[in-house]
Amino acid sequence: MAEQKYVSLQQDSGKINGNVEISHQVIEILLGIATNQVDGVYEMRGTISSRIDSLFGRINHGKGVDVSFNDDKISADVYVYLDYGVSIPKVSLEIQKSAIEQLEFMTDLDLSEINVHVVGLIAKKETGEIERVTTDKKE
Repeated sequence: MAEQKYVSLQQDSGKINGNVEISHQVIEILLGIATNQVDGVYEMRGTISSRIDSLFGRINHGKGVDVSFNDDKISADVYVYLDYGVSIPKVSLEIQKSAIEQLEFMTDLDLSEINVHVVGLIAKKETGEIERVTTDKKE
């Protein structure tokens, strides 16, 4: 079983005893939701298990996000499929801004870096079908 990682938040109030810890999975979920809300993002890259979960109606909001902790720094890698025809640099920048703002707002944590990996483009055919254009070999 994988080791559970937590980030401890610093409390300013001297009157309250105790600490607040946030699981790395919560951070992945926050970043995943923030990324999905950016215009131009079609979906996040998932794994086989996340696809099986989605068949049963379970949604993994943290899919496509990897968070790592080094010393006191948090970095994230986000793997996305974008809509065909969008400006990749502009959408990637919006993903970074949205993720940083949302994480800071909800947790007071700062990301040292967020890397956006565009693993494919999704183009809609004229018939309404979806065509996946990707170079990702891991699926």
